[in-house]
Amino acid sequence: MYIRLLHLATLLLLASKPSHAQRITSDLAMMQYFQARLIQLEERLIKCDQNIQVYGQKIYDLTNEMHGQVNHIRAHKSEVRMQVENVALRVGRLERDMEYVQTRIPNEPQVDMEEALLDQQLKEARKLREKAKVNIGTDCGTVLTGVKSMKIVKKTGDVYGAWLRDPTEGSAKVYYFDGTKNDTMLEYTSVKTFRESNSNQKANTIKLPFPWQGTGHIVYDGFVYYHQADTTNRIVKVHLLNRTVSDSILLPGVGHLPAYALSPHTFVHLVVDEIGLWSVHADPDLGGNLVITKLDPGTMHVEHSWDTPCKSQDAEAAFLICGTMYVVYNTRHGGRSSIRCLHDIHDTILNAEPPLLFFPKGYTSHASMQYYPKDKQLFSWDDGYQTIYKLDVKKKNMAISN
Repeated sequence: MYIRLLHLATLLLLASKPSHAQRITSDLAMMQYFQARLIQLEERLIKCDQNIQVYGQKIYDLTNEMHGQVNHIRAHKSEVRMQVENVALRVGRLERDMEYVQTRIPNEPQVDMEEALLDQQLKEARKLREKAKVNIGTDCGTVLTGVKSMKIVKKTGDVYGAWLRDPTEGSAKVYYFDGTKNDTMLEYTSVKTFRESNSNQKANTIKLPFPWQGTGHIVYDGFVYYHQADTTNRIVKVHLLNRTVSDSILLPGVGHLPAYALSPHTFVHLVVDEIGLWSVHADPDLGGNLVITKLDPGTMHVEHSWDTPCKSQDAEAAFLICGTMYVVYNTRHGGRSSIRCLHDIHDTILNAEPPLLFFPKGYTSHASMQYYPKDKQLFSWDDGYQTIYKLDVKKKNMAISN
């Protein structure tokens, strides 16, 4: 715009009178000088605007890069926090191992030992811990030799669920948990009542103080034990009569992996056998292998834990008989379930070569299983079918000799 004004002023000067020729020449030179300076100024302004755009783009790219670095740092922070928590759990387990070792090693005169010898004694003590027997109070020498038959009791509810009995003496009630997350369970007077077509009308509805998660619940001696929903590892014990929380525990190691890969909603499985109350979960620090934990049903305290060679991959359920865990495997597309891994805490059964035991041909997969010692039965949830398996068992010494 400035240049156009200069051109117009030049034309006006040229059109003026000849008497002013000398002055016009001087003014024209001045105008040309100003025109050249204005052109240079305009070029610099254009270059400045271009530089501003370049720097603005660089700042924008740098901001995006910084946002990416911040997100990466946050993710790394979460990963570090999880690793620290896992290390804390492993340290806690190691401390319990050391306490156990101290109770097993007799008092001896203090002597100076080389570091290599001390390490060897610690390894031997840990092996001794793995072979230690839980004080069961009664003779328990039963081993599974086969699954004889299957009985379909009913078909009701979701693909995932659990139906249970209280294994204590004098209890015939049946408890029904539909789905993988709810705060309500149903109570039936017996299996016969549960089988009836109008059974829901006869059921007692029990609303729990906290919702449950997964299918790994257990009812034992008038209490229901379950994984509280929306918590990582809180196990609660609820009295069925007054429906209040009697006790709870944050179970170490639970919540990072599903206990069984084919039952993705269940992160801990609570089970009962002839010895008492147990839990089963998968430990990522062991490559996803299963861990057995003995719980005191009265205080909910952890008595001891055993790392096992049984993998959670392709597993759908597990159960314990006399301190021996039997893991049931299948495929993601369904098929015939089989027991392909076991772990005996007493080491009276060779864990390295477990027998391959097949279930009778049935439905696609098992969402839950619970063993009942008195009747030697498994209550299972098979793709919405409530079934009972009859087990074939023998004494351990007979099974081993065969």
